Amino acid sequence: MKKSWRLLAVFPLMLLLLFSFSCKKQGKEATVQEKPEEEAAMNELPQAIMDGLMAKFPEAEIQKWAKEQEEDMVVYDIEFKQEDMKFEADIKEDGTIYNWEKEIEAQNLPEAVQNAIDTKYPDSSIKEVMEITAVKDGEDVLEGYEVTLETADMEEVEITLAPDGKVLEDSGEEKQEEEK
Repeated sequence: MKKSWRLLAVFPLMLLLLFSFSCKKQGKEATVQEKPEEEAAMNELPQAIMDGLMAKFPEAEIQKWAKEQEEDMVVYDIEFKQEDMKFEADIKEDGTIYNWEKEIEAQNLPEAVQNAIDTKYPDSSIKEVMEITAVKDGEDVLEGYEVTLETADMEEVEITLAPDGKVLEDSGEEKQEEEK
């Protein structure tokens, strides 16, 4: 009878140890299974896209990507880091880079662009600036700047400007038109 009581006393401890070991094992398996899925998603990029990206940005560390319809063509929009800098690239299906963006410091904006922002959105603060470069006939051409702002009204707005300060797109205006 005493042995059965000891067994009963040890049994819950054994169950707890087994349960704990089982949970640790499942946690490891889940982690191992997640990583190949993430890698598989990156492996789904067509080789032509990877080749085009790596030719221009050999140290690119892809963060995420999406296949999108832009105007009359399909492009792969790829967000990546290179040398701790944020980049984005739109790459055509044949691997040709359509355009690319690089994050820059707000103080590096041309005066005309900064003036246009200050005029359009006074008392706003700049959250992010991406310099947009188009690729035309194999040459990089500065196209403009995509600037994410927090307005005085605490709204987030994205505005795209040409190097001369001309507003090309403004999500703030689009929001105002939608509200009408």
